Amino acid sequence: MLESLRHLIEAIYNVRGLIEWGGTILVCAIIFMETGLFAGFFLPGDSLLVTAGIFAAAGHLRLVWLVVLVPLCAIAGDQLGYFVGWKAGRTLYSRPNSRFFKREHLEQAHQFYDRYGGKAIILARFVPIARTFCPAVAGAARMAYRKFFAYDVCGGLLWVLTAILGGYFLGSVVPNIEHKVQWVILIVVFLSLLPPAIHLLRRRRAKAAGALPGT
Repeated sequence: MLESLRHLIEAIYNVRGLIEWGGTILVCAIIFMETGLFAGFFLPGDSLLVTAGIFAAAGHLRLVWLVVLVPLCAIAGDQLGYFVGWKAGRTLYSRPNSRFFKREHLEQAHQFYDRYGGKAIILARFVPIARTFCPAVAGAARMAYRKFFAYDVCGGLLWVLTAILGGYFLGSVVPNIEHKVQWVILIVVFLSLLPPAIHLLRRRRAKAAGALPGT
């Protein structure tokens, strides 16, 4: 069982292998699952999009299909998350942890939403985990659907096109970068984890400061 799980994790994070095997259709499916299903919070959305752009520059994928289909899947995934949150409402916050649902992730997304308001729908696109749970939080908070949809379309287009076109640009100006894509993935993963890491560090410092005598 553990060996099978290890192979599954390796396959999921082998972004190059995923693209070579499933092409644009698999990219679309993964982006939809990451944004629309709670179980998709661990999927490699950022690195997948940048790598897809690099492969498009190398001629392995059609750029036009990536920039048309992938944003649609990202937006559709968020719509699903929103309506799950709208229907389930506050009961989501009392749902027990499971293999594919972590309540603390939902609570973190709620804090993110409370801090940034409607703009959180756009900003969450660039923050792993938050982009999975924030639409459900917006739905549970009964955010007006027109407002959510407008923010979501802007965020989905901005996130997907920035990542794919950024990868395409790298693939166009750096010779044979598709053969060194693992280094690009490491940089993308680092940059995508930096904002939540900084936020977590600030929270810990704030708690520590509040726990000091005389505060």
